[in-house]
Amino acid sequence: MTTESPRGKIFADRTLPLMLALGFSSGLPFLLVFSTQSTWLREVGVSKEAIGMISWVALAYSLKFLWAPLLDRFDAPIFGKWLGRRRGWMALIQIGVALCLAGLSFGHPGEGLLWTICFSFLLGFCGSTQDITIDGWRIAVAPPERQGALSAASQVGYKIALLCAGAGALYIAQYQSWRAAYLAMACLMVVGFIANLFAPEPNAHIETAPGARKSLIETYAEPLKEFFARNGRSTLLFLLLLALYRLPDFVSGVMANPLYIDLGFSKTDIANITKIFGFGVGLAGIFVGGWSASRFGLMPTLLVGGIAASASHLSLALLAHIGQNLHMLTVAICVENFAGGFAGTALVAFMSSLVSPLHAAAQYALLSSLYALPGKILGGFSGFAAAKFGYSAFFVGTSCIGVPVVALCVAVWRAHAAQGAGAEENSLA
Repeated sequence: MTTESPRGKIFADRTLPLMLALGFSSGLPFLLVFSTQSTWLREVGVSKEAIGMISWVALAYSLKFLWAPLLDRFDAPIFGKWLGRRRGWMALIQIGVALCLAGLSFGHPGEGLLWTICFSFLLGFCGSTQDITIDGWRIAVAPPERQGALSAASQVGYKIALLCAGAGALYIAQYQSWRAAYLAMACLMVVGFIANLFAPEPNAHIETAPGARKSLIETYAEPLKEFFARNGRSTLLFLLLLALYRLPDFVSGVMANPLYIDLGFSKTDIANITKIFGFGVGLAGIFVGGWSASRFGLMPTLLVGGIAASASHLSLALLAHIGQNLHMLTVAICVENFAGGFAGTALVAFMSSLVSPLHAAAQYALLSSLYALPGKILGGFSGFAAAKFGYSAFFVGTSCIGVPVVALCVAVWRAHAAQGAGAEENSLA
C-alpha cells in the first residue's frame, strides 16, 4: 500500500489554484487607488499637493481592523444565504471593487476631482475589505500545516495583480485611454469572483469556535493585553520601530510617479522599467531578504533592510537632479525595488516573531496596520513638501528618516536579545 507524500498532497490541494486567483483579486485594486492613479492625476495636471492628499483614500488598508470583526459576526446581504458567510462577503465586496473601478474610469480628474475622490474612497474601502474576507477564508478553510502553501499562492497571485494594475494599466492608458485601462481592470475582477464561486465554504463560523461569543471589546482587548504582558518594557520600543520602519517608503512612494511624469518619461517607459523590470528586481530583493534572515539572523537583516530602504531614496534624488535619463531611471528603480523587497521581508519576519500563536490573526492585523498608518498619513502631505523644496531635496529628506530608524533597530536588537535570554533562563528554571 502506498501513501501520498506531504509534497504530493500540497500539489494535489485544489484550494491552491483558487488561492492564487483570490490573491490576484486581492492585489488588483491597490495600485489603482495609489501609484497608478497618481500617474493619471499628474498627467492631466493635478497638483502635487492634491495628489498627496488624495493618497489618503488608501488609509482604509491601514484601518481595516476596525470593521473586520463585523464580517465574522454577520452574514452578507443576499449573498450570505447563497454562498455562506465568508464567501458571501467576498462575492459582495468583489462586485463592489469592480463597480468602483468602472466608476473611476468615467471620471475626468483634469476638470474636477470630486468624482475621482469619491470613487477612490469607495475603492479603498472595498479593496481593504476584500483583503479581510480573503484572509479570513484562507485561515478558516485550511489547518495550520497548509497555511504556508496557501500564503505562498496568495502572494504570487498578489504580485501578478500588481503587475497587471501597474504595467498593464499603463500600457492600456498609453495606447488607448485611462478609461479603457480602468474598465479593463474592472473586468479582471471576474478572476477572483469565479474562484470564489468554486471555493469551498469553511465548515465552521467564528462563533462556533471556543470563546467566540466574546464582546467586541473583549475581542480587541485580549490580544492587546497578552501582547503588552509578553513583551513588557520593550513593547513601546517595538511598536515605535514598526511605526517608523517603512515610513520613508510610504512618504516618498506617493511622489515617485509624479516625478517620472514631470521629468518627461512616457507611460510606456514607466511601465517597462518601474513595473516589469522593477517587478523582477523586487522579487530578487524578497528572496535575498529571506535568505539573509535565515543565514545571518532576523535582527541583522532588519538593520540592513532599514539602512538600505532609506538610503535607496538618494537614487531618486539623483534622478531628479540629472533629469530625463533612462539609464538613471533604471538604476534608481533597481536600487529602490531591491531595497524595498529586502526591507519588506525583514519587517514581515519581525512582526511575525512578535505575535502569539494564540492571537496571531488579531495581533498581526493590528501590527500591520500600525506599520502602514503613520506613513500613509504623512504621505498625504508629501506633495506640499515636494512642491516647496523640489524633488531632489524631498527625496534626500525622506532618506534622512532612516537615521532614527537605524538607531531604533540597534535598540530593538538589544531588547530582542535580552528578551530571548530571559525566556531561555525561564525555560531552564
